[in-house]
Amino acid sequence: MTYHPKSDFMRVMIERGFLADCTDYQALDEAFVKGVVPAYIGYDATAASLHVGHLMNIMVLRWLQKCGHKPITLMGGGTTKVGDPSFRAEERPLLTPEKIDQNIAGLQKVFARYLSYGDAATDAVMLNNAEWLDNLNYLDFLRDIGRYFSVNRMLSFESVKSRLDREQSLSFLEFNYMILQAYDFLEIHRRYGCLLQMGGSDQWGNIINGIDLTRRVVEHEIFGLTTPLLTTSDGRKMGKSASGAVWLNGDMLSPYEFWQFWRNTTDADVGKFLKIFTELPVEECERLGALQGSEINLGKITLANIATTLLHGAEAAAAAEATAKEVFEKGGVGDDLPTLTLSPTEIADGITVAQLFVRAGLSATGKDAKRLITEGGAKMNDEVVLDAGQRIGAGELAEPLKLTAGKKRHALVVLG
Repeated sequence: MTYHPKSDFMRVMIERGFLADCTDYQALDEAFVKGVVPAYIGYDATAASLHVGHLMNIMVLRWLQKCGHKPITLMGGGTTKVGDPSFRAEERPLLTPEKIDQNIAGLQKVFARYLSYGDAATDAVMLNNAEWLDNLNYLDFLRDIGRYFSVNRMLSFESVKSRLDREQSLSFLEFNYMILQAYDFLEIHRRYGCLLQMGGSDQWGNIINGIDLTRRVVEHEIFGLTTPLLTTSDGRKMGKSASGAVWLNGDMLSPYEFWQFWRNTTDADVGKFLKIFTELPVEECERLGALQGSEINLGKITLANIATTLLHGAEAAAAAEATAKEVFEKGGVGDDLPTLTLSPTEIADGITVAQLFVRAGLSATGKDAKRLITEGGAKMNDEVVLDAGQRIGAGELAEPLKLTAGKKRHALVVLG
């Protein structure tokens, strides 16, 4: 990126590695200098929580607000009923309106941690596109909006083309998604003066559609900006750990497990992740990321503490770090480990070690648990487990039982 921005926000985007592409760098930069820019990112309510893969764009909204602009979080109460087909091999399962509302309530908890909502000029606002999509008249919509879309052009978008090239079905329902998302930008611009849509680079085509539609209907200049799709240094997509999705809601993933995810960052990713997921000065991120040998652990702990503090609060981060020290440095049990509580009736006939590892979330399946045990990677109370079929009864659970998978993942089993 050779462009030298004048605005604080564009400078942050470039310096910290948030920027993949932009429709007009200079004009957008000048808009940020002139005054408050309202900008939105849309989130479909396909689950009750967002995960770490969404966190980069949440941090973008947080920086937008810190730089004196107005973040808009758009909940896809309407578009979730259709489902985004982008780069998916098959249609998303359709959710009931009740389930969508439940999911939106879960997402709101996360955004409240990162953004300040209210009525002031730079306060964030949360919208739901069901507000304008649910009551559309189909014929009016086709005549007023559909006429601006070329099917030839829509078929050329990579997200659609890749599905068709693989000869996988793309329903007419899904095909409408990009029109609805484009219409969102038009409506948010009309209602809130929104000048910018942001999103992951896989949303570029959808964002361009919204800009084209808005320019055609109201002839205003608006902008699009995308962030890179973030992968770890070994090529894995952000958002998953060995035991599943890294959820942002504390009732779906404990603060300790969230802290541990960041503590386990690969050495090569520390500097990059500090720039993206913390607000430390860029120079400090680079200094910590350049540490060698065991010293790099300072960077990892700093990353884990700041990321956990932003989401769950300083107390939860401190408790997670204390538990990690207890478990790793002193060989203890720790107070904050993920805990599986079993009732006496559940273990009346005993439960196998393999089942325990699955129930505790340390293995995805019984087969994975058996492989872990066979390879010597499973421990109970710091002793290597040799028999996957070994049965654990109430006697062994008179005291909390610590399970360990590999070197870094732990859980407790207690009798309830």
